[in-house]
Amino acid sequence: MADVWRRALPLGLLLMVGALAAAPASHGASKVEHVVSPGGIEAYLLNEPSIPFLSLALHFDGGSALDPAGKEGLAYMVSGLLDEGAGQLDSQAFRTELEDRAIRLSFDAQRDAFSGQLKTLSEHRERAFELLRLALAEARFDPEPVERIRNQIQAELRRRAEDPDYLVSLTWFETAFPGHPYGRPVQGTLESIAAITDADLRRFARERLAKDNLVIGVAGDVTAEELGRLLDLAFGNLPDRSAPVEIADAEPAGRGTVVVRRNVPQSRVIFGQEGLARDDPDFYAAYVTNHLLGGGGFTSRLTEEVREKRGLAYSVYSYLYPMDHAPLWLGGVGTANAAVGESIRLVRGEVGRMAAGDIDAEDLADAKTYLTGSFPLRLTSNDQIASMLVTIQVDDLGIDYLDKRNGYIEAVTLEDVRRAAARLYHPDELLVVVVGNPDGLEG
Repeated sequence: MADVWRRALPLGLLLMVGALAAAPASHGASKVEHVVSPGGIEAYLLNEPSIPFLSLALHFDGGSALDPAGKEGLAYMVSGLLDEGAGQLDSQAFRTELEDRAIRLSFDAQRDAFSGQLKTLSEHRERAFELLRLALAEARFDPEPVERIRNQIQAELRRRAEDPDYLVSLTWFETAFPGHPYGRPVQGTLESIAAITDADLRRFARERLAKDNLVIGVAGDVTAEELGRLLDLAFGNLPDRSAPVEIADAEPAGRGTVVVRRNVPQSRVIFGQEGLARDDPDFYAAYVTNHLLGGGGFTSRLTEEVREKRGLAYSVYSYLYPMDHAPLWLGGVGTANAAVGESIRLVRGEVGRMAAGDIDAEDLADAKTYLTGSFPLRLTSNDQIASMLVTIQVDDLGIDYLDKRNGYIEAVTLEDVRRAAARLYHPDELLVVVVGNPDGLEG
């Protein structure tokens, strides 16, 4: 949930996380273990005993897209309440236990998933896993924290009501997916948050937090045998079966330009269209192609054309966003009102160049060098590794993915990236949403 209601990470754990982040990444997939607990709970583990600390990431299939109509924000509200009292511990007692032992426990809701993270020093891991069990299986949803979290979410929604960054994303998804769950706000509305009841919260926990839709990744100071026992401790009391996920596949419905007028000095822009699914044979080629166009920071074409050559924007970017039922390609730019039209024109032009195959062997070689060389930097902490182990399972990438991933990038050919670009980019089909007061732009 938003940091507005999160307490500061204890100093001891901050120092430990910092030490991990500074350590070199030397993990290989050959060290990743598939752990099955005595009770049948599965997890991927990368054991790293050099620092007495471990991280666990968890993923439950089904997130805010399953919120009932009129109760948008339910999953998000639950994510703020699971660590606000559980079992015999009220909110204050539960939070005090976490802080006294430097345990970090947090949850979040995305459109397709409900996720969580646990971070603990090895000496407190037994109690940390017990507290995780209580949060997932015996959350209290007491009246005081329920109303406090409700009020905090509503205060955040009021604050963000005129925030261009929030409005542009909200409007893009509403426009792209009218009548579909993906078009509804993850954090809900003032009215939908007010409508959520104690029964709604308990039903979500009962129907979504179950063993059959649970994916776990663990990295740090724990052996497979030790983890098996801890997995049963934390997850053994969950229901065996979750409610089914029933969400229709969808494609972005809109194209053209939508302008939401706000009296701000800079406009925020999101552009996007249909993308490629994570299991599409051209996904890695599309990933490389996107790096060239807008995913490569200062080396990308969008940055070169929009920022470096013309100084129209500080940041312009794009990325692949393969949601379960509607894979997308998205991008964004923030620019002065007077420069919005020119920035959008340049974006469309570069998208068109890529679609036409204007990519050469040197472009491809540079992109592959960066993408393979930078990959280890994404695995420099136990938190990052645990999350990656979850992603590997959710996307069915194989337990040896960490060893094989750079090979997938290296195997991409010039023919592959041109084919993927032709499939991915359609400048005339872009849906562009602008929040601001752009000069001479109607939509």
